[in-house]
Amino acid sequence: MTDDTMTAIATAMRAGDRQRLLELWDRIGVAGDPLHRCTLAHYLADVHDEAAESLAWDIRALDAADTLTDERAQRHDGALRVRGFYPSLHLNLADDYRRLGAFGPARRHLDAARERVADLPDGDYGELIRAGIEHVATALADGSTERLPTH
Repeated sequence: MTDDTMTAIATAMRAGDRQRLLELWDRIGVAGDPLHRCTLAHYLADVHDEAAESLAWDIRALDAADTLTDERAQRHDGALRVRGFYPSLHLNLADDYRRLGAFGPARRHLDAARERVADLPDGDYGELIRAGIEHVATALADGSTERLPTH
């Protein structure tokens, strides 16, 4: 069965249409389907240049993931496991905090991403997140608050 909301989210993200993504967020609401909220907040974080705005959306994505079940995720895609979302979610939060100069929280989220790296799938996506962890770790070690070119 097609999930029209997930299709609309993906279409708006591919187009880089922040306004449409925000309209979808308004429609879904803060108590809406956790898969929709997690996916949409994750994408909204990516379309904001300001680290503080990205942080707010990444926190919403993590909160939604905490209420998401494997059963719900697998109704969308049978291969999805919620635990596999966490390395990326924590990586994004680590990068947001790093960009804001909040190095303590950045390290804690980077550690959380590393602790869950075994939950990543093999293949391109898993390698992308693993590489991202190393890029953020290097920037954090350097005390950099600059936006990473790989973000």
